[in-house]
Amino acid sequence: MAQVVVKCGVKRESGYLYFLDKNGNVARVKMKRPGMRGKPKQQVLVKCGVKRKDGFLYYIDKKGNVCCAKMSRGGKKKKKKKTVKRKVKRKTVKKKVKRKAKKKAVKRKVKKKAVKKKKKKVVRKKKKVVRRKKRR
Repeated sequence: MAQVVVKCGVKRESGYLYFLDKNGNVARVKMKRPGMRGKPKQQVLVKCGVKRKDGFLYYIDKKGNVCCAKMSRGGKKKKKKKTVKRKVKRKTVKKKVKRKAKKKAVKRKVKKKAVKKKKKKVVRKKKKVVRRKKRR
């Protein structure tokens, strides 16, 4: 897949970013860390003068050589998977039980709401009275 363009044998140090600059030379820059100010200057390690071709990716491999690989752009569209619909057997007995339970629950909720509204009004009146007593 990848082809070695130039054998440089660059040895890497931790804390540096290695890349090909605009002129096609191998360069490095100190990695930016939190709290660092200003732009770190790049150092040219090996003058290769690699001329780039369109549609290729140029990088420095593990051995420190300049390599290029063809970029994959677009590619083929993936085929859609066919979904198989499965019929689920339903029991009619369970449906009847669920419907009856829902009707009972709805009736109970309506009654509770009416009771809660009356209690809230009483509680509000008590709070006002308590606030007046706390004042000096």
